[in-house]
Amino acid sequence: MSRFLSSKYKDLEPYVPGEQPQDQKYIKLNTNESPFPPAPDTVAKAAEAAQRLQLYSDPDCRVLSEKLAKHLSDVSGLDLTRENVIITNGSDEVLNFAFMAFCSNEKPAVFPDITYGFYPVFADMNGVPYREIPLDESLKIVPADYTCAKGTLFIANPNAHTGVALSRDEVEEIIAGNPDDLVVVDEAYVDFGAESSLPLLGKYDNLLIVQTFSKSRSLAGARLGFGVSSKEIISDLNTIRNSTNPYNINSMTMAAGVGVLENEAYTKKNCEQIIVNRRYTEEQLKAMGFELTDSSANFIFMKHPEVDGGSIYEEMKRRGVLIRHFNKPRMAQYNRVTIGSREQMDIFLKVLGEVIEELK
Repeated sequence: MSRFLSSKYKDLEPYVPGEQPQDQKYIKLNTNESPFPPAPDTVAKAAEAAQRLQLYSDPDCRVLSEKLAKHLSDVSGLDLTRENVIITNGSDEVLNFAFMAFCSNEKPAVFPDITYGFYPVFADMNGVPYREIPLDESLKIVPADYTCAKGTLFIANPNAHTGVALSRDEVEEIIAGNPDDLVVVDEAYVDFGAESSLPLLGKYDNLLIVQTFSKSRSLAGARLGFGVSSKEIISDLNTIRNSTNPYNINSMTMAAGVGVLENEAYTKKNCEQIIVNRRYTEEQLKAMGFELTDSSANFIFMKHPEVDGGSIYEEMKRRGVLIRHFNKPRMAQYNRVTIGSREQMDIFLKVLGEVIEELK
C-alpha cells in the first residue's frame, strides 16, 4: 500500500472475485454466470443506445424502473411503482448502499458465518461492526437464531455459497422477529427454484429485497441490480446514490435491462434448463460419492468424503475446468460449481471422475 492510504483502510481485506483467466480456454464454472447469452432483442437495444453515448444516461432510470415495477407488481400481486425500486450498478451497489444507510456503531450488521463474502467487506469498508451467526451442522440458516438480532440483517436466499433456500414462511419468521430492524433479503439466485419474499413487502415495512440481472437474466457483464422496498427506504437509498454517483447506470445497460424484461419467456426457459442440468449433475455426483447441500441456486456445493477439496480444485483447474474453492475452515473441503450447459456439465463430470480416481 502507499504511504497516502487512509489509516481507516489499512486493515481492509477486499472481496476476492472469482477468477477471470485470460491465459487459456477453460470450462468456466466458477462465478455463477449464465451459460446462455442475452436475448437478441436485448443486445439490439444496447447497441441502439450506444449511438447516444455523448449524452449522460437518465439518472432516474425512468423507463427501466417503470417497466421493472410493473414486472414486480405482476409477480408479487402488489401495486408497486417506480418509487418502490432503486436501480444499481449490480446488486453489490445496492447492498453497499444498505450498509451505508442502515448500519452504524449503534446498529451493527448481522449475517450468517457462511454467506456472500462481500457482507463482511462492506461492513469493514464502512466502519460498522458486524456479528456472524453460525449455520447449523447441515449448513442451513436457522430462523430462530435471528429473533431479536439487534442489528440490520442480511440474509442471502438462496444462501451463498451453499445454495440452500429458506421458505417464504421462514423468511417471514425472521422479519417478524425483528420489527424494529431492517431485514435485507438478497435474492440473487431466487429464480432457480426458491420462493421469493416479494409478496411480504405488502405486510412489512422493515424489508428490503435485492435482486440482480447477472444470473438468471444473462447480464453479468452489464452490471445491473436493483432493490425493492417501501418508498421511504428507497428514498433513503437514493439519497446515498445521488451523493455518490447519480449516473450509476450507463445507457447501454439501461437499454439491455429493458430488453430483458421484454423477454421474460426467454429468461424462464433458461432457468428451467439450468434446474434440469443441476438435477442431472447432482445425480451424477452422488453416484460418484460426493456429498451435496440441497441447492436451489444455479450452482452446486459439493465435497468428497475421501478427497481434499483444495486438491480437487487445483487438479480441475490444471485440466482446464474452473470451479470455486474457499479456504474458510467450515468450507475448506467443499467446492462450488456453477451449472452450465449440458455439454459443459458432461465435460466437468468426465474430468472430475478422472481427478477423483487419481487422488483417492
